[in-house]
Amino acid sequence: MRRPGVLAVVIAVVCALVAGCGPDLSGTKVRIAAGLNGGVYDKLAEALADAWAAQLDTERPVIQETQGSPDNVGRVRAGKADVAFVAADVAADDTAGLAALARVHDDYLHVIVRADSPIKSFAQLRGHKVAIGSPDSGVEFVSNQLLKASGLTGAIDRRNLGLPEALPALENRQIDAVIWSGGLPTPSITEKVHTVGLRLLDITDLADALRATSPVYRTATIPVTAYNLPSPVTTLVLPNFLVVPTSMRDDVAEALVRGLFDARDQLVKAAGAALSIDVHPAIETAPLPLHPGALRYFRSLKD
Repeated sequence: MRRPGVLAVVIAVVCALVAGCGPDLSGTKVRIAAGLNGGVYDKLAEALADAWAAQLDTERPVIQETQGSPDNVGRVRAGKADVAFVAADVAADDTAGLAALARVHDDYLHVIVRADSPIKSFAQLRGHKVAIGSPDSGVEFVSNQLLKASGLTGAIDRRNLGLPEALPALENRQIDAVIWSGGLPTPSITEKVHTVGLRLLDITDLADALRATSPVYRTATIPVTAYNLPSPVTTLVLPNFLVVPTSMRDDVAEALVRGLFDARDQLVKAAGAALSIDVHPAIETAPLPLHPGALRYFRSLKD
């Protein structure tokens, strides 16, 4: 007869090797607040939903098309979504009831004009027609921060256009500039660089004022190779978080974040922005706290 202690050790080892001995999440239903159809949030959410359904033996998560980060935060707080992609500045604006599974990809702030535009600086946008993102989107949020830092709030002709509408309007000279926050390179911008000719405005002179508005902003350089630029452009980098309610069960949060990193190759195939998903910077979600279940996962990597 085997001693009970030895049998317990054997069972523990087998459970560590067999997925079926993990937490039972078979009845768990997950709703993911993504973004506009075809956007980076949406592409990553679709790939993540496939991965989680396969890994965790759950129903495939429901993908919710939304206006963007502010809408997503509202859905999580209202109990209408369980997981959301959220720009860090929106999450940091009010952290009540929110926790992070991980920092995911980074976005770069773009201020785009036509290559033949006489506008050379952000200050010269005064009095011009500027696309600031769709209503209730993360782009609109960061655009408002940029306008506030530059003293141009109320001094431009604001147009609530998302990138798919804004770039054709810029091409047809219906607007004079586009503010956008997205990965490098953003494919639709690359296309217009080659067919129309675009230029990015450097915002070095606004960097300090912008960083003062939110702790998550940091400066970075968009290299010439990103869009065949005449010279590098200084701009802001904005992280994105995978956000959940603080009420989420610890075992669910741990399983979801584990599944996120196990699915990284699938996410990269869905959107190039996922190349920046990495376990090392993933814990950098301040001022939003990591969910205890996510923290348990990251600590397990050190064991």
